[in-house]
Amino acid sequence: MICKVGINGFGTIGKRVADAVQAQKDMVLTGVTKTKPDYGAVMAINKNYPLFSATQDHYEKLNNSDLEVQGDINNLIDISDVIIDCSPSGFGIKNKKKYKNKDVKAIYQGGEPSDIADTSFNSTANFEESLGKDSTRVVSCNTTALCRTLYPIHSQFNLKKVRATMIRRGADPNQDSRGPIDSIIPKMEVPSHHGPDLQTIIPDIDIDTTAVKVPTTIMHMHLINFELNKETSPDQIINLLEDSPRVALIDDKLGINSTSQIIEIARDLYRPRNDIWETPVWRESIKKSGDEFYLFQAVHQESDVVPENIDAIRALMEMEKSGEKSIKITDGSMGLLDKLYEL
Repeated sequence: MICKVGINGFGTIGKRVADAVQAQKDMVLTGVTKTKPDYGAVMAINKNYPLFSATQDHYEKLNNSDLEVQGDINNLIDISDVIIDCSPSGFGIKNKKKYKNKDVKAIYQGGEPSDIADTSFNSTANFEESLGKDSTRVVSCNTTALCRTLYPIHSQFNLKKVRATMIRRGADPNQDSRGPIDSIIPKMEVPSHHGPDLQTIIPDIDIDTTAVKVPTTIMHMHLINFELNKETSPDQIINLLEDSPRVALIDDKLGINSTSQIIEIARDLYRPRNDIWETPVWRESIKKSGDEFYLFQAVHQESDVVPENIDAIRALMEMEKSGEKSIKITDGSMGLLDKLYEL
């Protein structure tokens, strides 16, 4: 079957998901929405993506510009099997009624509350839970990265407890009005929301997380320590992650010792928008001290959830019954790598 996919919101995530949908042989993009005739709307038109207004109220503003507008969000819903809601955080819950009233399946993003959808979604950890459901929520960029590394470790070696600190970028590159600037801001919510969000995917995991914001735009960093219920060596963890989907071990010995070096690899790979869809993990960081393991990983907040959105479509529409199969199709179409340093 060919699934008809509409995207409500053509911003940081929406424009990337639109490109990923276009790369799939079993999907077709029915359109994207915008609220105003800005450069993003022009880009959609230039890519031959059908353009719709995000609300009925915004239709006139778009239609009175020189851009060709196909209709509003209701028209897009009418021609779609699935709507991926990539609107700003908090708007998904407002849009939910539109989707339910028109009986269209919906995929929400991690900025929405977990109870917005029938399930929370991660391709590696719980693909099958979303099969045939009416809606799902692809968890946040940070939670997606935690799922990719901690789920295989938990499945194989039985995690006893996890403690992790999220070192978060202050803003995306295009968010020039945000910060911090020359400052580090601790998140006073302790533990932070990232642990409970992970538990919507892996309910039996014992995890506490904390978070700080730092003045950078390109990536997040996770500092993770964990204990296991099984006797395990760092080499066993390394070997497991080498075989885990969407985890890319990177090597400090090759000069990949910072998030900026990872982005440089994306440039050298001619990745669109310098995207890193994988979760990079420093091989040298996987060490053991007493009973505790340590692991450092990076998160490209603009793009790591994109392949998960594609797999979520296949799960809701039951186009594939196996997460492993869908991951293989998505990763092949988008060009994900097992090792980022193999240029």
